[in-house]
Amino acid sequence: MARIADIARLSGASSATVDRVLNQRPGVRAVTVQRVLKAAHELGYVLDAALPANALRPLKLAFLLPAGTNRFLSLLGRHIAAAQDQLASFNMRARVDYIESFKPELLAQQLRQVARDVDGIAFMAIEHPAVREAVNGLAERGIPTVTLISDVANSSRVAYVGLDNRAAGRTAGYLVARFIGPRPAKVAMIAGSLSYRAHEEREMGFLHVFQELFPAIEVVGLREGHDDEAKNYRRTKSLLARHPDLAGIYNIGGGPEGIARALKETGRQHEVAFVGHGLTPDTRALLLDGTMDAVITQHPQAALMSCVSIFANLRAGRPATDGMSGPSIEIILRENLP
Repeated sequence: MARIADIARLSGASSATVDRVLNQRPGVRAVTVQRVLKAAHELGYVLDAALPANALRPLKLAFLLPAGTNRFLSLLGRHIAAAQDQLASFNMRARVDYIESFKPELLAQQLRQVARDVDGIAFMAIEHPAVREAVNGLAERGIPTVTLISDVANSSRVAYVGLDNRAAGRTAGYLVARFIGPRPAKVAMIAGSLSYRAHEEREMGFLHVFQELFPAIEVVGLREGHDDEAKNYRRTKSLLARHPDLAGIYNIGGGPEGIARALKETGRQHEVAFVGHGLTPDTRALLLDGTMDAVITQHPQAALMSCVSIFANLRAGRPATDGMSGPSIEIILRENLP
C-alpha cells in the first residue's frame, strides 16, 4: 500500500499537507487538494469514503475567447491549449473555443451549447442581456462560469478574472499626460468595442483622470476599431488628419499595429504618446522601436491559474475566490521589458 510519503513525493506536497487532505482537515488550497487526491488515486491509496464522489474525476473546463486579430487573446488561447499537462496535475482538462467577436447572441448560444459537455466555463464576456440570461441559466443548472478580462454586471457568474479596468484606464491617462508634459494638448482613444464592459470602464477611467488632474489636455474623441488592425489604421489616419496637433493616443483594445502604421506613415511615431494593452511579440517590437511608450498588461499564465484555483475551490465546496487575490496592473516600458 502507498504511504503518505509516497503521495507527498508524487504530488509535490509535504507529508503534513497530504495528511491534512486525506483526513479532510481545512487549511489546504483547493488546487493542492486536487493534486494530492490525484496522486493518491494513481498510487492506489484507499481514500476515505466520505470524500466527494467526483473528487477524482477530471474536471472538464471550456474557455471561450473571441476570434479575430487580437494578439493578446490569441496568446492566451495558445497558452491554455499548451497547458494540458499542467492542468492534468490539478486533475483538470480544458478546451479552447473561439467565437466571432462582438456578437452577444452568438456568445449566449455558445455558452449554452458548450455547457452540455463541461463542468465549468471561463469566457470573455459581452455586456448584454442575452449573455447575462445565459450565465444565469447555467448557474441554475449548476454550471459555474468565470468571466475573463471583461465582466458582465448583475449576473450569477461565480468570479471575474482580470484587471480593475477603471484603474487601468486611469493609469493609461496618467501615463499619457506625463509623457506629454505640462502643456495644452489633445489626446484620443481607440477602443475595440464598448460592448465590452472592460473597454467602457477603461474609457471612463481615462476620461476622469484628465478631468481631475490634467484639465489643460483635451480628449477629442473615441473611435471603435473592433480590435482590427486595418480599422485601427483608418481610425488613426482620420484622427491625425482632423487633429494635426494630436499629442497622445490610448488604444483600449487590440490591433496596435494599425495605429503604429498610421503614426509611422505620417512620421509622428516619436511625437505622439502611444499607450496600449497586452504584451505580445507585436507590442514588444513597438516598444523597442519607440512607437509605443507603454503597455499595460497581465500575464496569461496568471489568468489561467486564477481560473484553475476558482474551479478547484468550487469543487472542494469552498467560496470561489477563497485564498486568492486580484491581479495587479503591470506597466511595461522599453527599459523594463521582461
